[in-house]
Amino acid sequence: MSLKLIAARSLNNVIGNDSEIPWKAKGEQKLFKRITMDSTLIMGRKTYESIGRPLPGRITIVISRNEDLVIPGCEVAANLEAAIEAANLTNKPVFVAGGGEIYAQALPIATEVHLTTIQCEVEGNIFFPNFPTDEFELLEEEMFNSNIDYLYQHFQRI
Repeated sequence: MSLKLIAARSLNNVIGNDSEIPWKAKGEQKLFKRITMDSTLIMGRKTYESIGRPLPGRITIVISRNEDLVIPGCEVAANLEAAIEAANLTNKPVFVAGGGEIYAQALPIATEVHLTTIQCEVEGNIFFPNFPTDEFELLEEEMFNSNIDYLYQHFQRI
């Protein structure tokens, strides 16, 4: 089983401020799209609501404790384990795409991490777990110059 995390964080590890992404770095969302196209995305309900729709070209599985939740165009799972089981049935690469609680649950079992670090510090109340750790090695990295520069790094579990 391969489980990948994909996230963007600020230099101070913020990934969100309530339901908002606290930066607009041109090109960063295109990078997310390129990496995740034709895959299955797992995300929490709040992350899904901040996006507002299923992303084209990808299967979306939303984690929610609300057993009655129905989201047109998405599958709903009760927890991360159920979401991973459903995602593995799609025979597509599986990415966890947020938010903070889901990343914290998924990181210990992740095989890869695609991490973009926005080169600024921002206010926020949702954070990415402490990373990188000794359990991962850096496979590639690329710096992007934009209105706010960002560093993309791809890690793999050792």
